[in-house]
Amino acid sequence: MSPRLSPRLAAIVEALPLQPHFRVLEIGCGPGAAAREVAARLTTGHILAIDRSASAVAQARAAAVDEIASGRMSVRRVAGEDFVLEAQEEPFDLVFAVRVGALDGRHPEAGRRVLRRIALATKPGARLFVDGGDPLRELPLPRP
Repeated sequence: MSPRLSPRLAAIVEALPLQPHFRVLEIGCGPGAAAREVAARLTTGHILAIDRSASAVAQARAAAVDEIASGRMSVRRVAGEDFVLEAQEEPFDLVFAVRVGALDGRHPEAGRRVLRRIALATKPGARLFVDGGDPLRELPLPRP
């Protein structure tokens, strides 16, 4: 585990059921520390880190130059409730979010919109994890 992660984020990344070939979506990536650690665990997989904040996306891109250049990571500015797959983009195997109000119960209506968007952007059997468990809890994904 990278020393650049807080113990809390390290525990969250460690708890994710990652496979080296997975396509992973992180919602609310902030400066991208967890996404970079996930990218380090992928070989043929990819992580897309999204955030609604332009400054967070800029920080994540600046900190992940190597991961982005390797093709294992990309960063996009978009809110979870507005997320859609881009043309030719493959669906995701795993989704996670840390301290995202739409998924931790603070903003229920936004949460319903995010869950619908995630369901449309994931493979059958994909899993969604959020913080608030020990250290994660899994949320069921509605199927479209």
